[in-house]
Amino acid sequence: MPFTIVRQDITKMEVDAIVNAANTRLQMGGGVCGAIFRAAGAEQLQAACDRAGPIQTGGAAITPGFRLPARYVIHAAGPVYSRWNKRQCRAQLRSAYLESLKLAEKNGCGSIAFPLISSGIYGYPKDEALEVARQSIVEFLQDHDMDVWLTVFDKSSFLIGRALLGRVDSYIDQHYVDASRTGRRSLLRVEEEAMEEARPYCASMPGPAAPSMPARGLDDLMKNLDAPFSEALLALIDRKGRTDVEVYKRANLDRKLFSKIRTGKGYTPKKPTILALAVALELSLKETDALLERAGYALSHASKFDVIVEYFIVNGQYDIFTINEVLFAYDQPLLGS
Repeated sequence: MPFTIVRQDITKMEVDAIVNAANTRLQMGGGVCGAIFRAAGAEQLQAACDRAGPIQTGGAAITPGFRLPARYVIHAAGPVYSRWNKRQCRAQLRSAYLESLKLAEKNGCGSIAFPLISSGIYGYPKDEALEVARQSIVEFLQDHDMDVWLTVFDKSSFLIGRALLGRVDSYIDQHYVDASRTGRRSLLRVEEEAMEEARPYCASMPGPAAPSMPARGLDDLMKNLDAPFSEALLALIDRKGRTDVEVYKRANLDRKLFSKIRTGKGYTPKKPTILALAVALELSLKETDALLERAGYALSHASKFDVIVEYFIVNGQYDIFTINEVLFAYDQPLLGS
C-alpha cells in the first residue's frame, strides 16, 4: 500500500529505510530516537551520525541501518513547536518529511517508515503533526511510487478531530446492528427517496469532481454478469472521466496491483480494495453497491468497517486518507492495497 498507518515498533519494520526523529546535531536522544540507536547499535550509529551531521531543522541525513531490519536510517530534524510561529513550524515539519522521502528515493528505497515527527518532546500537537505528515507524504506520492508507512505506538499517539469522530460514532449507533439480526443492507429512507426517480448510475454524490454519468450506465455494466470485474471498473473510469493514474493514486493502491486488476484474467480484488476504488471514483452508495456486487460482495450493517465507509460515501466525503485515519481509530482494516 503506498501510504498506510500502522501501530508498530518502527525498529522492527522490514522496510528499506526508517526515519529517526532526530535533533540537528544527530546525537542519540530519548524516545523513538533512543530506541532506534539501541536497536541499530548505538556506537556504530552514532559514529555514522557524527560523519553525516549536523543538519538544519527541516533537513535530513542518511546512514546505514546496521543491526536494524531496515537498510538505512534517515535522520530528520523536525521543529520544536511554537504556537507563536506556527507557519514556520509547519514549513519545517513539511520539509523534514519531504527531504526524507527525497533521500529515500535517491538511495533506491522502495519503502520507508516514519514516526510522527516532532510530536513527542518537541511538543507539536499530534493532530496537527498528523495533518502535516499526511499532506506531505500524499504530495510526494502524487509523482512517485513508494510504500510509505506512518508508525505509532498506540491510539494515544493518534488523534482524530473530535467533531468527525462524533459524527461517525452517531452514524454507527444508528446503523450498526448485530450480525444475527441483519441481512443485506437496505437503503436509507433519504436515499430511497432520492433514487426513486433516478435510473441506476445516472447520478453521483454531489461534488465538483464528480461528472454526471449516462442514464444507462449501470444497465450496460450489468448486462453480462459473467464479464470480468475489470470491465466494469474500466467502464466506470471512462464514464467518470478519470485517468488510470488518477484512480490508483486516489485509491491509495500500488501501481502493480492496479495493473493486475485492470488486466482482469480472472483476478478479483478484495472488498477493501474495491471500496478504495469506489472512493477514488466518488461513487454514490448505489453505484458502490453495484460495483461490489460484480465481485460478489455487499455492504452490510453487521460490519462496523462497512458502516464507517458507508458514512463517508453517504456524506460525499471521498478523502481516502481521512477515511483510513478513522478506520484506524476503530481498529478496522484500511482501504487500499
